[in-house]
Amino acid sequence: MTELHTIASIFTGDHGPNPAVLTTASSHPQSITLAYADLKGQCERFKQQSAALFGSEIPPGTVLSSFLPNGLNCLLVFLATTMQRSVAAPLNPGMKQGEVEFYLEDANSKAFIVPEHTSEDNEGVKAAQKLGIPVWTVGWSTDAGGVQLAALGSPPVDPPEHKHPNVVVGPKPDDIALLLHTSGTTGRPKAVPLTHANIARSMLNIAKTYELSKDDRSFVVMPLFHVHGLIGATLSSLYAGGSVVVPARFSASHFWPEFIASGSNWYSAVPTIHQILLRHDIPAELPNIRFIRSCSSALAPVVLAELEAVLKAPVLEAYAMTEAAHQMCSNPLPPAEHKPGSVGIPQGVELAILDDDGNLASLGEVCIRGPNVTSGYLNNPEANAKSFTEETRWFRTGDQGYIDDGGYVILTGRIKELINRGGEKISPLELDAVLAKCPGVAEAVSFAVTDEMYGQEVNAAVVPKQGAEVTEEQVRAFMEGAVAKFKVPKRVFVAAELPRTATGKIQRRVVAEHFAGPQ
Repeated sequence: MTELHTIASIFTGDHGPNPAVLTTASSHPQSITLAYADLKGQCERFKQQSAALFGSEIPPGTVLSSFLPNGLNCLLVFLATTMQRSVAAPLNPGMKQGEVEFYLEDANSKAFIVPEHTSEDNEGVKAAQKLGIPVWTVGWSTDAGGVQLAALGSPPVDPPEHKHPNVVVGPKPDDIALLLHTSGTTGRPKAVPLTHANIARSMLNIAKTYELSKDDRSFVVMPLFHVHGLIGATLSSLYAGGSVVVPARFSASHFWPEFIASGSNWYSAVPTIHQILLRHDIPAELPNIRFIRSCSSALAPVVLAELEAVLKAPVLEAYAMTEAAHQMCSNPLPPAEHKPGSVGIPQGVELAILDDDGNLASLGEVCIRGPNVTSGYLNNPEANAKSFTEETRWFRTGDQGYIDDGGYVILTGRIKELINRGGEKISPLELDAVLAKCPGVAEAVSFAVTDEMYGQEVNAAVVPKQGAEVTEEQVRAFMEGAVAKFKVPKRVFVAAELPRTATGKIQRRVVAEHFAGPQ
């Protein structure tokens, strides 16, 4: 019974020879396919090797950080870490030394796992060594039996001769399985501990939303150091008995050939990736795509419409946060209605719109609670007091929105990102959607800048479509005909690209600083 409330639930049931994980030609020189029993056996192999490196059985609750690109090893390290009751703390391998030091110290990591053949000049390695944290490498050798752990600069550890691929490892529902940090869009990154029970419920919610089954195959393009890729696209599929395809990275040129060759039938991505795919050649003979999922930032209705027209599949926008172990809302599968401009209906969570005092409101802060929601930030009582209502324990998302007559949630922007121009509150999401309709514009983001007269003023940045010429004057003229005068951007920056986070998110404060300077 316990396994049903832990990540170990993916190994329950009769999977037979059904594959769990498949690699792609661009991620492995030899394609690798692991059945569920194989994947479970590799988790046990990892446990034996990590204990040998640690010097003993690793105590429950020990944090193991990783610095790995997407792929089989990245997924395996996460699963094996959590199966042995350790805490997985995956980091973005693009981070610099100072950033890695902060996260390792904040998480109290006891080991740092990097790809085999990693140099000591690696930013993450330098950070771990500075802090005196052991560095382990991970590789894969089919001839040697699969996953290969080693101390940095040493040969792989030989696992014991006796192998027990079907050993049941016993995580507990309340064990912390995953430790991630918020993106820091409104301040210092906060550590979010997610238990096995949180993640197991999220896997269940997502599988139910999209009616996932053993016949589904997810092509994973989002990073596995982020809940979108890890839980939304991967663990939900494994929970349902389906399979996942794990390329090393998103590549527009490899996407369709590998999607088709692998037999995938759905993918989940940020709007940026959807837009990149639309700019590249679409296969003349489209594969059978059951649905396309969009999450992690707002999807402009015009992009949704183009995706559906070109790819002949329903595009379902969802709403998620790290603190909720990913998904909170989603548009449902057809024949139910999926609404452009809406993040859908609550999926396995309670959702309410509250005012500043915690009372129900028609327009206000989106608040949630449920078994998938973290119980609180790690060692941060101040953030917990601000983020959870005291008695009712609603989690305050920081997003402003409302629920329409059909029960669909409409977001109007981040509360701290709302543009306050002389007392007029302007939703940047509303402006983004209008800017995206401007002729020749491929991407757009609006943001606030400091203004002596109005307190804040509207600015925007746009990226032209390939081959299109777009000027600031054209965009402003378009906006003057589309929105109220006070919403028209005072400045429009035309650029080749927009600054983004590693997961493709746009942070308005970063965009504002990039184009308009410190605010």
